[in-house]
Amino acid sequence: MATDLGELLVPYMPTIRVPRTGDRVFKSECAFSFDSPESEGGLYVCMNSFLGFGREHVERHYRKTGQSVYMHLKRHVKEKATGAAGGAIPRRRNGKVFLDLELNRDFNGDVYEYEDEAKLVIFPDHFEITLPNIEELPALVTIACDAVLNAQSPYKKQESDSWEEEIQVSRHARSLRQQENGVRIPPSGWKCAKCEMRENLWLNLTDGSVLCGKWFFDGSGGNGHALDHYKETNFPLAVKLDTITPDGADVYSFDEEEAVLDPQISEHLSHFGIDMLQMQRTENGHHTENHIQPRVSDWEVAQEAGLKLKPVYGSGYTGMKNLGNSCYLSTTMQVLFSIPEFQRAYVGNLQRIFDYSPLDPTQDLNTQIAKLGHGLLSGQYSKPPLKSELIEQVMKEEYKVFELQQQKGISPKMFKALVSKGHPEFSSNRQQDAHEFFLHLINLVERNSNGSENPSDVFRFIVEERVQCCQTQKVRYMQRVDYLMQLPVPFESASNREELIAYESKRKEAEENMRPIPEPVRARIPFTACLQAFTEPENVPDFWSSALQAKSAGVKTSRFASFPEYMVVQMKKFTFGVDWVPKKLDISVDVPDFLDLNRLRATGLQPGEEELPDLTPPIVIPEDTRGSSTNNSLESPEIDESSVMQLAEMGFPLEACRKAVYYTGNMGAEMAFNWIIAHMEEPDFAEPLAIPTYMEADLPSPSLPAVSTLDNQPPEESIAILTSMGFPRHHTIQALKATNNNLERALDWIFTHPDCGDESEAMSDTPDTEPNDNSFSNANANSDSLLSPDEEASSPRVRDGPGRYELFAFISHMGTSTMSGHYVCHIKKEGRWLIYNDHKVCLSERPPKDLGYIYFYRRLSSC
Repeated sequence: MATDLGELLVPYMPTIRVPRTGDRVFKSECAFSFDSPESEGGLYVCMNSFLGFGREHVERHYRKTGQSVYMHLKRHVKEKATGAAGGAIPRRRNGKVFLDLELNRDFNGDVYEYEDEAKLVIFPDHFEITLPNIEELPALVTIACDAVLNAQSPYKKQESDSWEEEIQVSRHARSLRQQENGVRIPPSGWKCAKCEMRENLWLNLTDGSVLCGKWFFDGSGGNGHALDHYKETNFPLAVKLDTITPDGADVYSFDEEEAVLDPQISEHLSHFGIDMLQMQRTENGHHTENHIQPRVSDWEVAQEAGLKLKPVYGSGYTGMKNLGNSCYLSTTMQVLFSIPEFQRAYVGNLQRIFDYSPLDPTQDLNTQIAKLGHGLLSGQYSKPPLKSELIEQVMKEEYKVFELQQQKGISPKMFKALVSKGHPEFSSNRQQDAHEFFLHLINLVERNSNGSENPSDVFRFIVEERVQCCQTQKVRYMQRVDYLMQLPVPFESASNREELIAYESKRKEAEENMRPIPEPVRARIPFTACLQAFTEPENVPDFWSSALQAKSAGVKTSRFASFPEYMVVQMKKFTFGVDWVPKKLDISVDVPDFLDLNRLRATGLQPGEEELPDLTPPIVIPEDTRGSSTNNSLESPEIDESSVMQLAEMGFPLEACRKAVYYTGNMGAEMAFNWIIAHMEEPDFAEPLAIPTYMEADLPSPSLPAVSTLDNQPPEESIAILTSMGFPRHHTIQALKATNNNLERALDWIFTHPDCGDESEAMSDTPDTEPNDNSFSNANANSDSLLSPDEEASSPRVRDGPGRYELFAFISHMGTSTMSGHYVCHIKKEGRWLIYNDHKVCLSERPPKDLGYIYFYRRLSSC
């Protein structure tokens, strides 16, 4: 038999590999579905690529690649016999763990046990070889099988790479003596005490000095004054200022010459007036604060706790397991896949997407979104318990086990790993902002639509911004693309203002007399007041008036040049206090079921209005810095540092924040934030701001012809690569010129400039150096050319129509900060509201519409 097996495998030996260091072995989840070894058909692992496939998808991989040898893994879950010892462990053979799979925590280890089996399967005849079969198999096959069986999950490997590598506790942390010198560090406006640099700043934890670092600390530039200070004083520990979050901060030990952990970092920072929001992890993986506990009523109301909610099953009613603070992702995707356009683009095209997926589908965004959508909508992973199981569990009164059997949900590990890849926040295990993730995902969908139907177009609309010079009364109209409406929350408009004032008085009195704090009073804000605040003019203090050729006061108003198919409304509940603590406004807003925004329709230039001249503001560059890119940080253009620090406190790189504020003309943090979202995937995103001259193309102006190296013909090989994809030659040349011959950015530029492929435009001498699809117009440059009202508003990508909407979903947040707490979402389907709370999907009894964070409206069909 040994000879027979050896001869049988000989033709396939060149295709069987032993996993090497760095190879990812997907033995717990299918690349195209949520099938696992616990599924009825088990899981097939390719012995060449180590990708996993369910029974439904393994044939496709065989046909596409010709790979014939797969390892079939099957886990049998059975109830323990009465009196069996607790603790579920894999079956053992010859004293060795037979199958090193992740234990499925849906099954109670005291009640269930596992029995694993593994086989080699040869396609297309499905010839099976039971494992282990060490004596009968060739040595190479035995080694390969053993390596696959004992390989770690790729997700475990990623987690260990990002967390275990992190350093040891510093030997100075617990014994650090801090000077009582009265130093207090403000939450913004930092600069090096010796060279006045404003980036890569380190706070010495002994004396509170703020000094610049050197490149080897974190990859950014500096003059090394923090290290010089250590050599002079021997004060060992410093913390990087822009890394401080409620979860910790980056601490460096000069004495130990490495990054370290400081268990007392909160106390050490508090010594200098920096108040970190302390957090601890609870049993269910969510965060709560030690000193600022979230209102219990928030958690109860949003999750509809205490109500006997009826679970639902089937298509569209599948929950998602919480991977540890992944609820921001789950709620966003649940809402998106309740929208027909997303269903059609991904689930409707499922087979085409899967058939044309790359050889590694785990790294293809369209494949993974389609997989997630199918998992949520197919109903395969949301089946009610059988009647016999229901009766049995009720009779046993094992409610917890019964609840787990009811709803397990799907695990979005593969999807999360892909969409968060390379992102400093979403790739972590920390809680994130659902609003930021929504914009991040829209950006990814935009970049990966590849000319096919782009479902994110349903959110896309044009905003018209009118800026008026207060001295000359002249105006400029600009347009920009946006995907959601951010509504301010005017606290002063609360309908229960007297009650709030009385509570504040009682709270202060209680604090002074050391008595218990009274129950907080929630502000009730009329929705009409939020809309009114949105429409009111906004001051632009550093506005450069082209009519005066000088800085002047300006006011800005925003209106809708188009209304999207789906309007996303975010309530701006979160803010930053001067004490460094991210805060959430404790408010209730009477959000309506029906929304009419038609009165906010843009009107364009009105009779009697005079436009500001199309002139670019002068950029003064000192003589000693001309031609030297390394000195740009020493003499920077005038930038609104308060806006920069407001963005930096959100976790974005400081240099990216400075560029965002600069390129949006000091128009405020909100415009700069959207610039960041539109450009964060670019390779030079976090690099220092390079000051452009009149001769550079960063600030396009028709009155100032741009002449730069970008006018040179791009490399012919780059042109050939893009034209081979089917794009016109003149369009590819224009794209490469606009992106400094960067292929990836050029491809993105083509997709985000579909109307720029005209031959006449291709001959223009004014290249656009940035993809302007999502970027905000620069208030100090001519922006009308970026988005033409006549062309863009009628573009297929902008689905304009009446501005009347109906609420169909909302995402709620519980907790005091976006960096902690928990998200749930409510979605209206078939005339009834449902609550999606991680893996649980139930009929909603009391949807808390007034406590929501992000609201989703669809256009009324009767309009």
